Amino acid sequence: MAAEVLAQGGAEVTVYDAMPSAGRKFLMAGRGGLNLTHSEPLPQFLARYREATPRLKAAIEAFPPQALRDWSAALGQETFVGSSGRVFPKAFKASPMLRAWLRRLDAQGVKQALRHRWTGWDEEGRLRFQTSDGLVAVEATATVLALGGASWPRLGSDGSWAEVLAARGVTISPLRPANSGFIVAWSDVFRERFEGQPLKGVALTFGKHSVRGEAIVTRAGIEGGAVYALSAELREAILRDGQVTLNIALRADAVIDELTTKLSAAKGKQSFSNFLRKAANLSPIAIGLLQEAARASGTSLASLSPADLARLILAVPVRLNGVAPIARAISTAGGISFDELDDAFMLRRVPSVFAAGEMLDWEAPTGGYLLQASFATGAAAGRGALEWLNL
Repeated sequence: MAAEVLAQGGAEVTVYDAMPSAGRKFLMAGRGGLNLTHSEPLPQFLARYREATPRLKAAIEAFPPQALRDWSAALGQETFVGSSGRVFPKAFKASPMLRAWLRRLDAQGVKQALRHRWTGWDEEGRLRFQTSDGLVAVEATATVLALGGASWPRLGSDGSWAEVLAARGVTISPLRPANSGFIVAWSDVFRERFEGQPLKGVALTFGKHSVRGEAIVTRAGIEGGAVYALSAELREAILRDGQVTLNIALRADAVIDELTTKLSAAKGKQSFSNFLRKAANLSPIAIGLLQEAARASGTSLASLSPADLARLILAVPVRLNGVAPIARAISTAGGISFDELDDAFMLRRVPSVFAAGEMLDWEAPTGGYLLQASFATGAAAGRGALEWLNL
C-alpha cells in the first residue's frame, strides 16, 4: 500500500520481499474468505483498536473503510456487506485481488525484488538484504518498513526485525500472540471425541467481558471467533497469573428458572446424556464439556441438583493454562512503540525510515479491523515518505 501511494506520487519504488512471491500473508488472510473491513459506523470501528485508537485515528480517517472498498472496486473486486456487518470482496478470495493489484503496481513502475530478506543497515547506512547470492546493499532515499508481526513466520514475518531496530535504540513492546487460541488440559476421552468440533451459539465470559459466538475445541485447547474476541484480556491475565478461568454459557439465551424447571422433569429410563440433550437442548460436545467440568470438580453430573445443573450449563468453568504459540496466532500484539514515530509514521531515531502495519504496537479483533489498519498505516507511511522526499 505504501508502494502504491509512493508510486502515484512520483517516487521510484522497489518492494523488497523475503519470500519467493508477494503477499503470502495477505493470501492466508483470505483463506476462509477475505474479510477486508467492517461496515459499522466509524466511531465504533475506531474503538475496536482500544488503547491504540488515538494513534491510529488519523490514518484510518484518512483511509477509512469506504475508501478501502472503493480501492478494491477500482481493482475490479466489488465488495458486499455480510450479515455480520463484515465486508468481503464478491469473489470471496484474496488471490484475484492480489493479482490485479500486482498488475497495477507493475503498470505504475513499481519493481519487485523477491527473496530479499532485510537484515538491517551496513556501515555506510545502506539497507542490507540477505539473498540466495549473499548479502546485497541498497541505497534508498526513503524506506518504508512493513515487516509484519511474528505470527505465521513461514509466510515471511518472523519478527526478527525487532532486534535490528532495538539495536538502534527503538523501543519495542514484546511481540505477543493476538487473536490466538489457549491451552486447556482436556481429558483424553474428551479430546479424542471432540477435537475440531465447534461449540455453537455460546456466550464466553471473563471478568466483565462477555462475547457471544462460536468456540472450537482443539487438541491443545480452545480457539475460535468468540475466544479471539477475548484474547487480549485472557492473554494479559495469563501472563500475570499463570492461568485463568473462562466461563462458557452453553445456552446463552436461557433463563435459569425455566432451565431448572426443565431439568427437574422425570428422566425415566433414558440415559442422563439423552435427558440433557432433550431437556436442555444440548449438543453432544456441550454435554461432554459439562462432564469435563464435573470430572475436574470431582463430582458427577447426575449427582447435581436441577438448580446446580442449570447454573453449570449457564457458566461452565474452563481453566486456561497458557496461550497458544505465537506462530499459530492470527495476529500479533506488541511492536514498535508509537512514541517512536512522528505523525508521518517516521522513526524519530532513524530519519527517512517509516514503519507501518502489524509491526506497530496495536492489536484489534478479527472482523476486518486488522487489514483495515494495515492498509491505512501503509498509506499513511507512503504519504509521510512522499513528504520527506518533497514529492
